[in-house]
Amino acid sequence: MAMVSKNSCQMQTNPKLSLVSSITLLLQTLNPQSPTISNLSSAPLNHFSPQLNPNLVIQVIKNQTNPYHALFFFNWASNPNPNPNNYFHTHHCYLAITDLLLSHSLFSTASSLLLNSHKLSDFMLGKVIKAFGDRGNIRSAIYWFHQAKLIENGHCLFSYNAILGVLVRANRINLAKAFYDQIVKEGVVKPDVSTYTTMIRGFCKMGMIKNAKKVFDEMSCGPNLITYNTMINGFCKKGDMESAQSFFKQMMDRDFLPDTVTYTTLIDGYCKKGELDEAMKCLSSMVNRGCDPNVLTYNALINGLCLSGNVDEAKRMMTKMRLNGLKDNVATHTSILKGLCIVGNSDEAVKHLKEMVSLGMKVDVQAYGVVVNEYCKIRKPNEAISLLKEMNARCLNPSVSSFNAVFRVLVENGELEKAVLLLKQMPQMGCSPNFLSYSRIICSLCRMRGKMQEVEEVVSDLLQNGHDIDATMYNCLIKGYCEDGNEQMAMRVFYETIEKKYVISVESFSIFVKELCAKGKVIEATMVFEEMCRRCYVLDVSSYKRLLDEQLGLYVDNQHRSMPLGHNEYSREVNS
Repeated sequence: MAMVSKNSCQMQTNPKLSLVSSITLLLQTLNPQSPTISNLSSAPLNHFSPQLNPNLVIQVIKNQTNPYHALFFFNWASNPNPNPNNYFHTHHCYLAITDLLLSHSLFSTASSLLLNSHKLSDFMLGKVIKAFGDRGNIRSAIYWFHQAKLIENGHCLFSYNAILGVLVRANRINLAKAFYDQIVKEGVVKPDVSTYTTMIRGFCKMGMIKNAKKVFDEMSCGPNLITYNTMINGFCKKGDMESAQSFFKQMMDRDFLPDTVTYTTLIDGYCKKGELDEAMKCLSSMVNRGCDPNVLTYNALINGLCLSGNVDEAKRMMTKMRLNGLKDNVATHTSILKGLCIVGNSDEAVKHLKEMVSLGMKVDVQAYGVVVNEYCKIRKPNEAISLLKEMNARCLNPSVSSFNAVFRVLVENGELEKAVLLLKQMPQMGCSPNFLSYSRIICSLCRMRGKMQEVEEVVSDLLQNGHDIDATMYNCLIKGYCEDGNEQMAMRVFYETIEKKYVISVESFSIFVKELCAKGKVIEATMVFEEMCRRCYVLDVSSYKRLLDEQLGLYVDNQHRSMPLGHNEYSREVNS
């Protein structure tokens, strides 16, 4: 320990090191590794007692990458010896250590510290609630909200707002509304602008714009700029630009100056509706009012121009953005890629993607996906697969929709072996097949004779990956086994289908019954019809009965034709 003290003195006397750096180096030397440390002396820190003040404590805490180092220092500073300046932690010191502990998911450590220090207030608990919510732990967030209600006797507006924010971010809007209704009903705390705006954001996020408008109209306090921006964004997402403009005018009438977010939201809304003239008017108004467009503003315009097929104008807009000192990003170029594909300039789109890569731009999944889909549209699956592999080599996981687009083209081209191989390679390429991936390939294989063993392997993989066979796939399997002449497996699948109360299609039933009759199993054909009618819902029984009767009639006719002419007794019996 003498060695540590000597080091601390050397660090303190080194003029090149700041006080914060000196304390940090000492903490790294001591290296505390747990919230409760009994065998580690804090005596080396006593050298810094005369310099203690809240600002220093906050800076030291924020300078730590290891939360236990920060906590060790905080605990020492809580009761330093000596303490010539009568130092004590302020509210902001507790905020700093709480934020650091929560950012490292040390929830119990943070709550214990606040509880033991009698600082477990509504404001602090709001931070705990948000921290749990940020990590997707909704249950714990709700638990701590109820703790806040108990501790503060219901006077916990910060905690109410925190839990509403957590639930809105998690898209749990119904539960958020239940808590919001609780606030209004109990009347213990008065909702503030943050409460209302959070609920408005939640409703807008879920497309429930009428509910958002209702909350806005019921506000017992004045809205702020964020509230208006949230409402305007909600209307723009719905494509209701008339209502968005109405709120914009109302905002101006109440002397709220629109900011970059307001204008960018309106511009994006107009662009997505294809109303580019209105978007340009909005941009002019924005500039005239001294509000500078940002990258998101220009990207909204560039995307709108590209969606309308005006790629040249979009490129000019990108140049204008650069001249205004803003750097284009992947989203900018992804819009250009979309535009090139929309106007059918596939070669230029591929060239543009390669240029993005060569310029060192971090091309994302969405940008690659645009070109993959374009290759599929022009029926070049091999080139699309090459791009998927390139993505994987660049540590990007292609989207399942990109794979499904390739599967569609391969199936249409009859390249099923290649489709099956790609399906098997998907997990190694960072993407799990979804039900559509399997369904498209399975049903296509079922239409090819002699492929049912391969089908069984793919179906097995589908089931192992947590997917279930649906009615459409069952019908494909029945037809596939019938085409292969395997009436036993067709029978097994048929009974499994009706066991799950799925509907057997008329086409599948016809093929199945035809196969049974062809094998002379007319009794079984009649039995499956009766079982089907008994065990699952059949909309038009008469159609199925007619198909069964036709096949049975054909079977009898074929039997007659195959009887030798000398069998007069049999012939007379049939004719009678």
